[in-house]
Amino acid sequence: MRIREHGAVSEDDAWSTVAAEWAATWGAAAAPAHAALLDATVVGAGARLLDVGCGSGELLRIAADRGALVAGCDPAPGMLALARRAAPEAALREAGVEDLPWPDGSFDVVTAVNALHLADDEEGALAELRRVLVPGGRIAVASWAEHAANDLDAIEAAVAEADGDDPSPDLPERLPGGLEALLAANGLAVEASGIVEAPWAAADDAALVSAVLLGEDAATLEELGPVVVAAAAPFRFPNGEYRLLNRFRWAVARA
Repeated sequence: MRIREHGAVSEDDAWSTVAAEWAATWGAAAAPAHAALLDATVVGAGARLLDVGCGSGELLRIAADRGALVAGCDPAPGMLALARRAAPEAALREAGVEDLPWPDGSFDVVTAVNALHLADDEEGALAELRRVLVPGGRIAVASWAEHAANDLDAIEAAVAEADGDDPSPDLPERLPGGLEALLAANGLAVEASGIVEAPWAAADDAALVSAVLLGEDAATLEELGPVVVAAAAPFRFPNGEYRLLNRFRWAVARA
């Protein structure tokens, strides 16, 4: 989806505007990565977990169901409103990744899914995540894998070309070994990492177009909608449904 990296919606209040649509369309897309992070950090009863960039609260819900004491933050009030519904037991605060409103040593695990690349200073953001951890606590991060590993990115590349833009380059953390290198470079001891498949489906053309072009205006939907449908033809099934296979990379490190 273009909102993910291409700046169709970039301000926090604009994220709030599309929060409900984003949650319905993409909220569960990272569920396999959420499970991988929680499994690798052995999150269970009594674990104190902070999810940074919690969005609409899907990871918080899973962690709470495992018995964790959960907290989350996000800079978009609209996202936090949805997270409160998903995980009413969570301690939620409006904040970005670089300025966490919790004391030192507040958590056993800090997670960040598709969040670190939004920071102006990734090193500073990691230092902040580390600050709120207990000594020996774990940082668990995940991001979309490289473009070539995601069916969605083939569609986005076609949209970028039609819109006169160059395809966005892979961020370093999306590449094999990128998350591990980022964590290690900031003094963290990498304990585990991997890649997980994240299937995603759209019921029909309209659902596909609105998801890929999330946050765009009506004129852009009309102009680029046919491009989306044409690019997604390899992923269309006879019943009109689209099924895309995407992937997330993840890594866990000890502070």
